[in-house]
This record gives sequence, structure tokens and C-alpha cells, in this order.
Amino acid sequence: MPAIAHPLLSFWRSAWLACAAMLAFAASAAEFPAPQEGNFIAKDFKFHTGQVLPELRIHYVTVGAPTGEPVLMLHGTTGSTGSMLTPAFAGELFGPGQPLDASRYFIIIPDAIGTGKSTKPSDGLRAKFPQYNYDDMVDAQYRLVKEGLRIKHLRLVMGNSMGGMQTWMWGVKHPDEMDALVPMASQPTEMSSRNWMLRRLIVDSIRNDPEWNSGNYAKQPRSAQFASVFFGIATSGGTLATYKSAPTRAQADKILDERLNAKFPLDANDVLYQWASSADYNPSPGLERIQAAVLVINAADDERNPPETGIMDRELKRIKNAKYLLIPASDQTAGHGTTGSARWFKAQLAEFLQQAPRRGM
Repeated sequence: MPAIAHPLLSFWRSAWLACAAMLAFAASAAEFPAPQEGNFIAKDFKFHTGQVLPELRIHYVTVGAPTGEPVLMLHGTTGSTGSMLTPAFAGELFGPGQPLDASRYFIIIPDAIGTGKSTKPSDGLRAKFPQYNYDDMVDAQYRLVKEGLRIKHLRLVMGNSMGGMQTWMWGVKHPDEMDALVPMASQPTEMSSRNWMLRRLIVDSIRNDPEWNSGNYAKQPRSAQFASVFFGIATSGGTLATYKSAPTRAQADKILDERLNAKFPLDANDVLYQWASSADYNPSPGLERIQAAVLVINAADDERNPPETGIMDRELKRIKNAKYLLIPASDQTAGHGTTGSARWFKAQLAEFLQQAPRRGM
């Protein structure tokens, strides 16, 4: 039976230390070794639909030397390697003496299919790009680890949001490939409720926009930015923190206008595919297959994964060695975005890694 503990109980009696910061490679490099970029080409990559790409490019960065203990780090939807290299995240984890000290660990951060510098619809195929899902993403990550980097066994698989969901899938699909799993801002159950409803609204908003033109648009459809801003406000930020930043209508309007008028750097086809890829996510049937030690990290004010449903307490009973850290809500946390700041969990992560058995094969 897993040990499931509220953060105020004995397992987590370490003081809370003390959101998301702007992407800054230069700032990160001052704290840990400079990230090294690479590309892996997966030949004849077959998607779950049966479609095949002769060459699928998976871009990745690594931090630390290849002789270190391998760690696979997975980013969230619409993110990229850079979203895991911020001062608030990597700056708190990868530096000297920190939980994932890059002098000890070899940290691998891939761009998922359809994101960053990996192969994606906007590269040219547009809406003719194969319909991919999280299974395809994990399969590509697995080929990168095994074929591209020739790593036999991972010390840790850790991910945030979409990356957290893929971390669950790694444990189910490849139970002997890692010692430890740290899924964050996620749940190991099928996409449902508000989380799926609002994702589908992004997809439908783009597809129903005449400017989208079946993916063959001359300029970016305005619906992509509007739907993305709507989704972000509805499902991230935290109730208390949002009220603190916008306690009046005028302040709320100011924040909304800034987001709606900001430069939108994403491509509408890429955005559509990214959110649609989560539709059939559901690792729940295979949870008993997980052999690694598990540390679940979620936030009490996570709008997409609300703890009051009891889902996590129920599902963790099916895993042999699992612990649960629920970060209390405050006006300093950011709802679903809380785990983008490692200060909330770095002490517990360090303790977990010290205790997680090594199962290298």
C-alpha cells in the first residue's frame, strides 16, 4: 500500500521554502552548466493512427555530463525545452547542491512532438500532419532515450502538466526503465470534466473559425490567441493569486487586455494539435504495472486537477510505493502553474531521491 501523506503530516515536516519566470537561458547558465542542444531523427516513425513519417525530428537539450545519472524531464502543453530551463525551475533544481545537481545528473529535456524545434504541423504539412497523441509522444521520447542517447536505465522521469501525464504513461508503458517517477500538476485518469471541456473549446474555436480555412490560412486565425487566453485564465493562476493581482474590474480589464493584445508567438495548427493530443489520455487501467517509486506533486488550487474530487487518494492506493505532496493554496501559489516554481517542492524532491531505491538493470 502506498504512503499517502498530506504535506502537514510527518513525512513532509520540512519548512516551506520561502511564478513562472521568463524564459532565460543566460540567467540559467549562471547557476548550472550551459544546456547543450541536439536533434534525434526517428526513422519511419509510426503513429498510433498507422500513419508514418519517414523522419521525425526530436529536438532536445541536455544539462550536465553524459556520465551522470540520467534524468528525463518533460514539459507541459504548448511549452518546450525552454519552459524547463527558467530560473524559477531549473535555477532551483540543477545548480550545485540542489536536488538535481547537474554535476551528478545528466538531465535530458526533449521538445515533444508538435512543439518547440521538434517536427510539428507548422513545418509544412499543416493539417495534413499525422494526428498524434500522448502515446506517440512517449514513444518518441523512448526512442530518443534508447536509440539516440543509448541510455540503459533512467534514475528519474519527471514532468509538469502534460509532462506529468506523460510521466504516468512512462511508468505504465515502461515500468522497468526508471527508478523513480515524479508526475506534477496531473492525475493518472482519463481526460474529463472541466479539464477536457475547456481543451475541446480551444480545438473547436480554431476549427470553427473561418480564418482557419481547414488549416490553410494565410494569416494566423485570431481564434487561437483568444481561446488560449480564455483557457489560461480559466484553468491556471490560482483563485487567491488572481484576486490579489486583480481585485477591481479596472485591474482585471487591464490584465485581460494585456494578454489579448500581446504578441502571440504560436501557430494555430500547432496549438490545435497540441490540445487535441490529450483526448484519449488514460493511464489508469495500467497503474498496477508501475514498479518505480512515485512522488506525486500537485497544488491544492490546481484548477485542472482539483484535489477535492478524491481521484488521487483513490488511484494511489493501486501503486506499491507512492507519496503525495499537495502544495497548500495561498496568494503566492499560481493554481495549475504552481509547480512551474520549484521552491514549493525542492526539499521534498531531494528527500524523495535520497530514499528512492535504485533498480538499474
